[in-house]
Amino acid sequence: MNILLRSFAAAGIAAIITGTGQNPASASERSAVRDKYSDLVAKGYRWATADGLYACVSKDDVRRMVNNPGDEVKLKMVEEVKAYFLIPGTIVQVTEEDPSSGLSKIRMAGITVDLWTLTRFLSKHAVKDTYGVIETPETSGLIPTATSAIDTGRTPVPDFSPISDMSPPPGASPTPTPETNQ
Repeated sequence: MNILLRSFAAAGIAAIITGTGQNPASASERSAVRDKYSDLVAKGYRWATADGLYACVSKDDVRRMVNNPGDEVKLKMVEEVKAYFLIPGTIVQVTEEDPSSGLSKIRMAGITVDLWTLTRFLSKHAVKDTYGVIETPETSGLIPTATSAIDTGRTPVPDFSPISDMSPPPGASPTPTPETNQ
């Protein structure tokens, strides 16, 4: 059986189960991932597990989207900019939790208002996005990695100097007029 397991591993099959029902390498990898992202979880970051229009401007809008997900309701919510897509693996920051309703207020990268979603759509365990990458606040845009000012490079130095005696005399027009052509 050990030879068989090695051949599966050499062939690239990822999930090989031992007699205990767990892959020891996967368990240690999961533990390492958990440790790596535990500080983010402590700061309120979570990863979306839902796929759909489940991030809304108000608590009532979330309930409407979850309880009545018809096409008309979805279209109306999008047209009124009241609902946003959650995509699995997207990192969000929880800013408020309402345990009695099962809702969490979240901040998403690129969205200027905080949104509400069902707490069950958020995971404290890192979730890979559609590209197989675990988002962090820096990679998602929740935390800017560079200064927000636009860097235009060095300011050019003018290659001329204004001469004070070249200014028009007081009362004279600095631009020529059609009547006087001066």
